[in-house]
Parts: sequence; structure tokens; C-alpha cells
Amino acid sequence: MQYKKLAELYNSLNSTRKRLEKIEILSHFLEHLHEDDKDIMYLLMGEIYPEYDERKIGISDQLAIKSISRATGIDSKHIVSEWKKIGDLGEVAKKVTEKRKQSTLHSHVLTTEKVIENLRKLPELIGKGTVDKKLALITELLTSASPTEALYLIRTLIGDLRIGIQESTIREAIAKAFFKDEDASSIVQRAIDNSNDLALVFEMAKKGRIKDLEKVELHVGKPIKAMLAQKAKDFKEAFEALGKPCAIEYKYDGFRLLIHKEKDKVILFTRKLENVTSQFPEVVDYIKKYVKGNSFILDSEAVGFDKKTKEYQSFQHISQRIRRKYDIKQMQEQLPVEVNLFDILYYNGDSKINEPFEKRSEFLRKI
Repeated sequence: MQYKKLAELYNSLNSTRKRLEKIEILSHFLEHLHEDDKDIMYLLMGEIYPEYDERKIGISDQLAIKSISRATGIDSKHIVSEWKKIGDLGEVAKKVTEKRKQSTLHSHVLTTEKVIENLRKLPELIGKGTVDKKLALITELLTSASPTEALYLIRTLIGDLRIGIQESTIREAIAKAFFKDEDASSIVQRAIDNSNDLALVFEMAKKGRIKDLEKVELHVGKPIKAMLAQKAKDFKEAFEALGKPCAIEYKYDGFRLLIHKEKDKVILFTRKLENVTSQFPEVVDYIKKYVKGNSFILDSEAVGFDKKTKEYQSFQHISQRIRRKYDIKQMQEQLPVEVNLFDILYYNGDSKINEPFEKRSEFLRKI
């Protein structure tokens, strides 16, 4: 597909703040989107892979500025000056692309396939000469881009797409585009929750077989988004929202940890889908020692504690360990964690998500 068509869609979505209008625009686009172009579903969220994939574009503002300069022949200082005035690097790219020097033009028709291909090469580059290689990949795209295409390319690169859609908008658009069933939206959402892969869900929905979407299950080792807490001003409001009876847990000042185990392999994910297995070797040991089962997915809160006083530490203390890639043993000694399990989502080949919480809780204690 020509990238121009996707840029036009971005413009259309950006032209309205009304959610229903966005859903209408997007559902019409998806109806006509070919299965071979399914990876465009990632671009709609400003990504290049499913959300669970740790590979991200990861381009800094400074590298984006250099790329715009190289592609247009406009001095970097002028681009920075325009950025300070406009406040949107994408709009700057659009403006200077309109004025770019003819000598820099080697235009080709830009396709979404080419955009995805080049963007996917960016996270793979490491070592000497990485910056120049990244510049070359981005510049190649910008040199072929129209002003509007340049706008959205730069916004995608720096992680600021600004088209006002969320996963829920895409869910409703998929349901509207391919199904008439009133329950389709919840089925699509469940498939998204279980797979964490919009392209996969689109591909299945495009075939129009809603029963296939109902069969999408959790997979050990593939991270899923944790359900976040709803806020309530008091107990009365909380009970009204949740009903009775209601299970109540302590709120620890730790961090959410989704624990996956397959045979002897344990993988730990944060609620932001970061793999933190190597940072918390003691948690891996806890799971192997204290939880019975061949394969499972557990939901928990990890909280730091003082080794001498046994008192809980604040999140600020333990957050140091989340991104630490070295001196793991030392950090483990200084800032140990305990794990508070409160839910089980999958066990030995069976999804537990649709079972009542009381039953899941009882099973969790059993194992």
C-alpha cells in the first residue's frame, strides 16, 4: 500500500475529536485493507511490532532533527528554531519538506512496506557506526516522503503520532467493519487481551469467523496487559462498582509482576510488558520452589523490603532494580523483594480467565 493512503487516514482521524466518527473512519479503512497489509495495524498505534515485543523504534529528537536536515538540505539550527516556535517536530518536517532544496530530491513512491522494513531495521542496529546507519535508513524514507508523509513519519519515529486513537477505538472499528453481532466488540477485546497482537486479530476478523476469535488463548511466554485498578472515593462507591461479596487485598507500594512458567523456564514481565527476568533471580527461585505446576501465568505484586528490619520499602527504592542490567547479585542483596500472588490466569494448558475469581483464588492457594 502507498504510505500516502495511510497518511491520509491519519489526517482524517486527526480532523475529528468525536470517538464515533473516528470509529466510522477507521472501520471503513479496515474493510478495504488487504490481509497482506496487516502490519499496518501496528503503525496505527505508532509501533512496528505487537505491543508485547520488546523491539521499539527508539529514535531521539536529535537524531530525527539530523535526519530531517539531511533529507531536506535545511540546516539543523533552522529546524531546531522552527521546532521551538511550532512545538511539533512532525509539523516542522512537513514545513521544511515543502521548501526543501530541489537538489536533495530523489523521490520514489513511498510504501507502507518500505516504511515498516526500514523502521524494523532500526532496533537491530548496534555497535560502531550505528548512528550513521540509522540516519541513512530514516533519510531514505524522508527523501521520498511528501510533506504530509514526512509529518507522520517523524511523529512515528519519536513516538508521538497524535491521531487521537487508542486500542479501544481499533477494537470498535474491527467489530464494526467485520461483524454485525452485538457481542462482537467484547469478543474482539478478549482476543486482543489474550494475543496482545492487533495484526493477528485483524487478520482473523477479516475472515469474518467470530468463532475463531473466541478460540484465541493465552500463551505462556507472551506478555499480556495487566488489568489496572479503578479508583473509588469510598467503600460504598467501591461496592457499588464491584458488587458483593467482594475480595479485598492490601495495596503494596511495589510493582506489578506477571509471572510465566513453562517447564523449567520462568519469565517475569512488568505491567508495561518489560521482561525483567534477569533483574530478579530470587523471584525465579521462589516460583520454582513454592509453586506447583508445569506451566502457568500468575498475577502478583512484588514489593521491596529491608533485610534487617523486614519493613517494606517504597517503590522508589525497588524501582532501581527494574532497569538494572548489571551488578544484579549486589542489588539483590541490598534491595530484596517478596512476591504477593493474587491471581492465576492460566494453568497447565487451561485458561482460567473466565472462571470466577473465588474459584481462581482457591486454586491459587492450592498450588
